Amino acid sequence: MAEVTIQNVKKAYGSTQVIHGIDVKIADGAFVVLVGPSGCGKSTLLRIIAGLEDVTEGAILIGGQEVNDMAPKDRDIAMVFQNYGLYPHMTVAQNMGFALKLSKVSKDEIAQRVARAADILNLDVLLDRYPRQLSGGQRQRVAMGRAIVRNPQVFLFDEPLSNLDAKLRVQMRAEIKQLHQRLKVTTVYVTHDQIEAMTMADLIVVMHDGVVKQAGAPLELYDTPANLFVAGFIGSPSMNFFEATATNGMLHLADGQITAPPAGVALSEGQAVLLGIRPEDLTIAETGLEATIDVVEPTGAEIHVNATLGGKPMTAVFRERHDLAPGQTIRMAARAGRLHLFDPKTEMRLN
Repeated sequence: MAEVTIQNVKKAYGSTQVIHGIDVKIADGAFVVLVGPSGCGKSTLLRIIAGLEDVTEGAILIGGQEVNDMAPKDRDIAMVFQNYGLYPHMTVAQNMGFALKLSKVSKDEIAQRVARAADILNLDVLLDRYPRQLSGGQRQRVAMGRAIVRNPQVFLFDEPLSNLDAKLRVQMRAEIKQLHQRLKVTTVYVTHDQIEAMTMADLIVVMHDGVVKQAGAPLELYDTPANLFVAGFIGSPSMNFFEATATNGMLHLADGQITAPPAGVALSEGQAVLLGIRPEDLTIAETGLEATIDVVEPTGAEIHVNATLGGKPMTAVFRERHDLAPGQTIRMAARAGRLHLFDPKTEMRLN
């Protein structure tokens, strides 16, 4: 196991800058998720850590040693890709032990490591099968087993669950987290799925346009997003945003509705703000913001309501089974302490 340090890393392809100076310290044994929309630079950063891409500027340190000029095979890392990349003519056991065979590890040692990894991943009864005889989840386990047998200092995962169906993704999320808790190997995991990030990470690094927008524990990012991008990206459905103006100690929305600002925030008279409210923090109330229902979506455990407030779309999520219908007008209030304020110019958090 080892600490991974990313120091002012920049990456450019010719005149096109894709990573603009990233600093992240990943503690020994931590599970860190790099998350963000497509094109934000997260996979490029992972490939830089792996040595598959060169650094334009800055440094990568693994276990305190700079590895910028070190070949991928010498970095003591193991990578699991989105594509399983299994050899179709090899059995599960042969696939898992192939890298060790290339490294001239003895047959007995290979057998011991493969058996240990198979036991961890519940692949014992599948060792003699070929990839074509496996399900998607089983193939992903084999790819993970191929990484485990190398006993690396660092695991790197590049969107490993994106080829699986929704139910299997949920199962594999739990299995990867359990694997980390058992092996305690430093892990860097890339995904565009913020639910994966929230459920798996010790530390989430939110990236956008080649920069880190915020890094922190999952609930820290959910409860106190540092800026508008993180607020809108973390959480599903996304946070609702309303333009408002501070007048006489209250927030006046664009359509004339009025609500109280969060406690403890000082706003100047006439100050323009963006008010953020998470869909799940809204409740139906006798007094509150008035909206007209457009669509009602029962999911079983929850009811998702798409509505219009002040001419703009919004979403509310209720766990209670309200009798709601399109065209109905409802009033909603936010739960105490659950309002978020942002500066519309800087997009930074105000409270």
